Amino acid sequence: MTRRELIAAIQKKRSVLCVGLDTDLTRIPAHLQQEDDPIFAFNKAIVDATAPYTVAYKPNIAFYEAEGVAGWQSLDKIVKYIRQHYPDIFLIADAKRGDIGNTAERYARSFFHTLDFDSVTLSPYMGKDSITPFLGHEGKWAIVLGLTSNKGSADVQQLSSDDERVYQKVMRTVAGWGSENDLMFVVGATNESDLANIRQRFPRHFFLIPGVGAQGGDLNTVLSQTFISGEGGVLINSSRGIIYASNDQDFAEAAGREAKRMVGEMEGFF
Repeated sequence: MTRRELIAAIQKKRSVLCVGLDTDLTRIPAHLQQEDDPIFAFNKAIVDATAPYTVAYKPNIAFYEAEGVAGWQSLDKIVKYIRQHYPDIFLIADAKRGDIGNTAERYARSFFHTLDFDSVTLSPYMGKDSITPFLGHEGKWAIVLGLTSNKGSADVQQLSSDDERVYQKVMRTVAGWGSENDLMFVVGATNESDLANIRQRFPRHFFLIPGVGAQGGDLNTVLSQTFISGEGGVLINSSRGIIYASNDQDFAEAAGREAKRMVGEMEGFF
């Protein structure tokens, strides 16, 4: 999906919501556990209930890898289902890969072509040759970790380095490897005091913003500091707050209601 297509999807739905499919087999409602593929059955119901409100889905790859071959099959099935029924939705592989050379090239092939994701999250720690294999694929995006939402981000990302903090230097360096058309940054919603400065430094890049909801980030604060008028420029991710809004038979309906509520809060920014 190109930048123009992503912006068009955002404008059409008046939404920048991304739903994280962090599907934990142990948290799937009991009535689905007898399905041949409980993970796919759960994801399908969540997607059908939330698709009117979301512009992106973000499966966290760890939850599928943990189930072995069956998990990868569940992931492949939900990607194909979304492609068939909701082709205007942006798909993010939350894999946080970070290797070099032919290994990075194979990761890019895996997520962009074999599994048909639009984007993949990446760690820039190993440098340029860990990111560039994911650039230059038509309609595909590298989403690079910038300032993450976890408490541990202070251990390295927020250390001082000359007149900048480490994350600022990393983001400035990485921005030169791609463009606003194929490279996004992960910026955590819990870093409210940094958001306006990050947007000022990167006025045109898209940000994938986790941390709203269960991690405590405030949606209105985040949007007021990062939203690009007319384009969006952000994808606000909510995972547990939506997909586990209920653990009963109404789980999908509850997820749909929560997604709708969040999009309602976004309305004032369009």
